[in-house]
Amino acid sequence: MTTLSADPVISRQRARAATALSVLPLLLLLAITFAVGTGAVHIAPLQVLSIFLAPLGIAPLQAFEEQQAAVLWAIRLPRVVLGLLVGAGLAVAGAAMQGLFRNPLADPGLLGISSGASLAAAMSVVLGFTMFGSYSLPVAAFLGSLLATALIYLLSQDRGRVNVTTMLLSGIAINALCGAGTGLMTFLATDEQLRTITFWSLGSLGGATWPTVISALPLILLGVVALPFTARALNALMLGESGAAGLGINVQAIKWLIVTLVALSVGAGVAVAGTIGFVGLVVPHLLRLLTGPNHRTLLPASALLGATLLILADLLSRTIAMPAEVPIGIVTALLGAPFFLYLLRSGRKELT
Repeated sequence: MTTLSADPVISRQRARAATALSVLPLLLLLAITFAVGTGAVHIAPLQVLSIFLAPLGIAPLQAFEEQQAAVLWAIRLPRVVLGLLVGAGLAVAGAAMQGLFRNPLADPGLLGISSGASLAAAMSVVLGFTMFGSYSLPVAAFLGSLLATALIYLLSQDRGRVNVTTMLLSGIAINALCGAGTGLMTFLATDEQLRTITFWSLGSLGGATWPTVISALPLILLGVVALPFTARALNALMLGESGAAGLGINVQAIKWLIVTLVALSVGAGVAVAGTIGFVGLVVPHLLRLLTGPNHRTLLPASALLGATLLILADLLSRTIAMPAEVPIGIVTALLGAPFFLYLLRSGRKELT
């Protein structure tokens, strides 16, 4: 009786998963086309396609101006590609963290990645760290995220094993400590430095250039591509660590691998785009409610939906108050927090 009653549920989840993996790539493609064409210089969808095909010598489907092509290649496309990378990286990392902690409320911030990056970025601004020129702030933020993650990982060691509960508590403590350090740097900053720190901490894709995209691409892509290969292990961890070990999973190795990939991917994203909240929390949770807990579907679907949502959030942030730009972290918080509260309300039984 139990097997028969469970079969329809599993079938519905599989159907929803197949639908999600079919629809989400199309939504991402539409979001990219819409985002690169929207702004002060309008570019119609056929013009966007024509500009992409022009280097191949294909006749344009719709005539376009050189200014439109220049805006697309030099300004819009790097920003959209960076949004795609950061959104996918945050969402996949969030899904992996929720699976590792076996808690749908977990997100990459538990590892101190964002708070460590914020502290290092604030220190680089206030203390005048300029060793790497215009890349000094992103480099400092990336190093800060890795140092905070490494410290939490070391504190969570218990007789050579990673204790997930201790990791969670260590993350809370390190986040508080880094927050205090960031507050101190804010207190010491001049008005100009304070503006830089504030704008960076709220997140923005406004500084996207092709060199920025290329610098973040390898590490973010590493996480987005490699984390889905841990899906079997994450599914096994749903049974608990002893159950996963009984299925032949090297639990300690998979913990180390997931934490490392999340730290590298999210650290690179935070370094180039600042602190962007709720993407790594809401996207996996929403997809889990829609398609079920199978990480074979959840991880790639999170990458697609996270990329789509961040591209659209950035589009809203740069167009809602033109010519000014609203930090993208404000947009994701305003959209994500009420929606997540709704999910908590409607799915309370699942969280207990």
